[in-house]
Amino acid sequence: MRVDKIVVMVSGGGTNLQALLDACADGRIPAQISGVIASKPGIYALERAEKVGVPSVVIQRKDFSDAKAHEAALIKAAERFGAQAVVLAGYMSILGSAFVNRFPTVNIHPALIPSFCGKGFYGAHVHKAVLDYGVKVSGATTHFVDEGTDTGPIIMQKCVKVLDSDTPLTLAARVLKAEHEILVKSVALLCAGRLKITGRTVRIKRPIQQTNS
Repeated sequence: MRVDKIVVMVSGGGTNLQALLDACADGRIPAQISGVIASKPGIYALERAEKVGVPSVVIQRKDFSDAKAHEAALIKAAERFGAQAVVLAGYMSILGSAFVNRFPTVNIHPALIPSFCGKGFYGAHVHKAVLDYGVKVSGATTHFVDEGTDTGPIIMQKCVKVLDSDTPLTLAARVLKAEHEILVKSVALLCAGRLKITGRTVRIKRPIQQTNS
C-alpha cells in the first residue's frame, strides 16, 4: 500500500525530522509530512516544522492520568493530521499496542540492533555503551515498531566504524549521518509501498515497471 501522508513524532532538536522534510521537498520521499507530534514543548524540532508550514501539536505524558489516555490522545492527533503512517524521529516515549496496530510506524535507532538497544538505550547512553564495550563497529538501524522496545522487524542498517579516538559525541555525529541516510531511504520505500514483512524479515519489493501503451 502506498502512503501519501506521514506524521513525524519528535522529542528533541529534530535533525532526522529535517532530513525527512528535505527529502519530501525534493521528491526523494514520495509523500507529504502532514503533521508533527512532539513529546514536550520548546524543542527545536517544532521550529523546523513551523518554518515550512507543517502543523504540530505537543502531547505530554504528564498531562494524562495513565498511559492509555496518553496513547488515545496520540492516536487522535495522528488521525487529525491524516496519518497513513508514522515515523519516530528521536521520539523518546514508548508507544502502546493500540497505536502501533493503528499505524505502520517506523523508528530510527543509533546502533546496530539487536546490540545496544532496548530500555535505557537512547541518545548519548547508546554511544557511551558502545565505547565502554569496546566494539569496533556501530551504526544505525531503521525498524518497524511493535509493542516492545526496539524489537520490531528491521528495515535497514548501516555500519559506522568506531575509532580509538572516539568519544560519545564524535561517534554520535558520524552515526547521525548514517541515521539520516537510512531513515530517508526506509521512509521512501514505505511510502512507495515497497516494504513487505514476512515474519521478522522485511523484504524490499522491486519497483513496478512502467510500460508504454
